[in-house]
Amino acid sequence: MLEAIFGNSTIEKVLLFLYTYKEGYGKQISDNFNISLNGIQQQLQRLEEGGVVVSQKKGNTRLYVFNPRYVFLKELENLLGKAMNLVSEKELQKYYRKRTRPRKKGKPL
Repeated sequence: MLEAIFGNSTIEKVLLFLYTYKEGYGKQISDNFNISLNGIQQQLQRLEEGGVVVSQKKGNTRLYVFNPRYVFLKELENLLGKAMNLVSEKELQKYYRKRTRPRKKGKPL
């Protein structure tokens, strides 16, 4: 969908993941899409060098978020929002609606 604009599908998936979940780390994104960790890390590094995302260490994990100072952040988020509207329901359920918090103890599934 946005592959032609961003250059490859991996960076598209990374951006859509960060748009949906607001933050993420390399292994989490890699596991979500079943893509090699090296490919994800290369794209995250490319985005960080370009100023699109920023990272910080939390323990041993490098957590990535969109850079609030990025000049085109609003436009990028608008573009990603429109792209999310075109994603099939099956893909939404598989990749972009995973539970990120633990379930309350005793709560039925």
